[in-house]
Amino acid sequence: MLKKWLPVILAGFLVLAGCAPVADTPISSPVSDHKAYDVILEFPADRYPETAAHIQDAIKKGHSEICTLDRDGAEENREESLKGIPTKEGYDRDEWPMAFCAEGGKGAHIAYIDPSDNRGAGSWISHEVEKYPDGTRVKFVVKSKGKAPKEAEPVEGEQSEGTEEETFEDKNCSDFKTQEEAKKYLLPGDPHRLDPDGDGIPCESLPAS
Repeated sequence: MLKKWLPVILAGFLVLAGCAPVADTPISSPVSDHKAYDVILEFPADRYPETAAHIQDAIKKGHSEICTLDRDGAEENREESLKGIPTKEGYDRDEWPMAFCAEGGKGAHIAYIDPSDNRGAGSWISHEVEKYPDGTRVKFVVKSKGKAPKEAEPVEGEQSEGTEEETFEDKNCSDFKTQEEAKKYLLPGDPHRLDPDGDGIPCESLPAS
């Protein structure tokens, strides 16, 4: 009788001891399976080297490589990120994360960028993300190392009123002859005076080119 029940008793002992064989069932991890981004955007450093270098530097210093599209918050984020950062003749103030990213705003990394590089990059990014709705998480990957830009140094206190130079924020459609000219001054995803409906086409009353 003992021989008959010995295998059963032994099996029960192994289960209690945690040594019993377990079926080889795959285990899925919602954390490892979940991606922190929806799409990847490869930024062309060869075309816009200063902007590329700024993106790389900002990410290296701990700023997010993910941009969650939030076009409605662009104006407020830009105001917060540039507060206290004076304009500089011959340069644009570039922000990372960008103003139309939910991660942007107060505390964003600022660098003085050549206007043609900055505005060209802004136009390129705007075109690339216009097909994605707000809430899309875009991961930026710089394809190659860009030229190092000069960084902006925050000043103490609030930014003084008035500036010595005219920037893209001062432009109106009356300053351009074609939409193509105006597009260079269009901020990515920003429904400001050049693009009130935020569709990426500035100054729609002007000819395309």
